[in-house]
Amino acid sequence: MGLVALLLVVAGAWASWGDAQHVLLSQGREHGTLVVTGCSAEVCTGRFDPEGPGPVRRDLTVERSVAVRSDGTYPVVVKPDSRELVRTGLGGGLHAWLPLGGALLLAALVVGGGLRLPRLAWSAAGLGGLLLVGTFLTV
Repeated sequence: MGLVALLLVVAGAWASWGDAQHVLLSQGREHGTLVVTGCSAEVCTGRFDPEGPGPVRRDLTVERSVAVRSDGTYPVVVKPDSRELVRTGLGGGLHAWLPLGGALLLAALVVGGGLRLPRLAWSAAGLGGLLLVGTFLTV
């Protein structure tokens, strides 16, 4: 049961790291503001206005999610060697760690029910729940 709980948390952290690394380690990457003008089923596009002396671009996309709405303006960072953007700031950072929050909630069930460690289970559930609620309130 301990291995299952550990696997859940590691899988949640791994799923989160894909976007969270660009939010946390954004120094040296191209930052700017995205004004979303339209969204398809999977991505949203718009006008990217970089911080600094770069030209305005319209060929960059951001993943469509609850964190991005049409006609919204968002601070973003460009993923290296791609045309993809990741939302930054508190809302973007919490949204990037959302899979970890869900994994902590699932692991809490395994820890509490399978390992019979209620304090650790409540701690994991509380941390996962705070992450989920914090994301909901900031996005």
